[in-house]
Order: sequence, then structure tokens, then C-alpha cells
Amino acid sequence: MTNTIKILLVDDHPLVRDGLRARLEAMPQFEVVAEAGGASEALEQAGRHPVDLVLMDINMRGVNGIEATALFKQAFPRIAVLILSMHDKVEYVSQAIQAGARGYVLKDAPGKDIVVAIETVMSGGIYYSAALARQLAQPQNQDNQLTSREHEVLRHIANGESNKQIARALDLSVRTVETHRLNIKRKLGIEGQAELIRFAVQHAQ
Repeated sequence: MTNTIKILLVDDHPLVRDGLRARLEAMPQFEVVAEAGGASEALEQAGRHPVDLVLMDINMRGVNGIEATALFKQAFPRIAVLILSMHDKVEYVSQAIQAGARGYVLKDAPGKDIVVAIETVMSGGIYYSAALARQLAQPQNQDNQLTSREHEVLRHIANGESNKQIARALDLSVRTVETHRLNIKRKLGIEGQAELIRFAVQHAQ
């Protein structure tokens, strides 16, 4: 990436923001242009500064990070939001993606993950920490996670198979396979086919 990515840090702990700022500004491709301790301050700062990406915590007093993400997408639709949180529950991830976040990174993930996440999101992709991606891909019965059949379809997608090939292998109609693809993308917060294939190759077991 040749252009500097301008970042707004949103976390209600000043020490956390200081650490993030130091880590990010050590890299020439990133510039922290502002920081905020809550949603209203963050929206105000985004109106004052040229911001490409918001690095958003979830646990904040008043409006939480997921609600703040939705507010950001309404007020500044061109600004990407990346969640950085200690919470590793799939429901938080699903809620964040539904609110408009483009990725979700755990605070205890390796330092390089945040760099990859920011660059992936700014390239138009969606990023999950590896531990979260594994959870999202696991067959579960909860509505916001993949069913065992969807998990099977994901594995076939990872093998590069077409809808017709998957339908033949699983004894399904092509229309049913297409429906499974749509449901997988919806549950994982994935928009395009290329992103779905990339996710499948990286995470399908």
C-alpha cells in the first residue's frame, strides 16, 4: 500500500490507546490522526479529521462499540470500522459485522494480526482473528453459526468446486447449494464470492 492509512482509535482506556498509537505509528503506512474515549467523541473527531479507518473497542461506557459502529456507518459510510476487542464470543462478532464492521481482531492476538487486519480491510476484504474464524466455521446449531450442511458446502468451496459439482457430491439441487452459499456469506458477514472462497480455503477443515 502506497497511501498512508489514517486511523482513529476508539477505546475508553487511555493506556490502551497510547499502546496502540505507539505500535501503529512505528509503521510508515499508518498514521493515527485522532483518538476518542467514547462514541460521541469519536463521531466528533471523525468530522474534524480525515479518517480512513476506525479501530473500535466494544466495552465502553454509554454507547458500546457495536452500537457506535452502526452510528459510524450511518454518519460516515466510507470509513471502515475494525473491531479490536477482548471478547471472543461468536455472537459479538456477528453483531459487529451486522452493524457494519469490516473485521474483528482479538486484543490478545499476535501483534502482526492487527497490521494484516487493517491492510485487509482497507483493501476491501473482511478479517477475523484466526481463533474467531475457526469458531465461525465450526458446525453449530446456533442461528449465527454454520450448520453441519453449510460446513460441508464450505469444504467443497475450498476445493474449488462449482455449485453443480457441490450439488452432485451432496445429492442436493443447485438452487439449494446457492441458498447455502448465501446463508454462509450472511452468517460470516462476507459479501463477495472471492471473499467467500478465500475464507473457505483458509478456514474450512
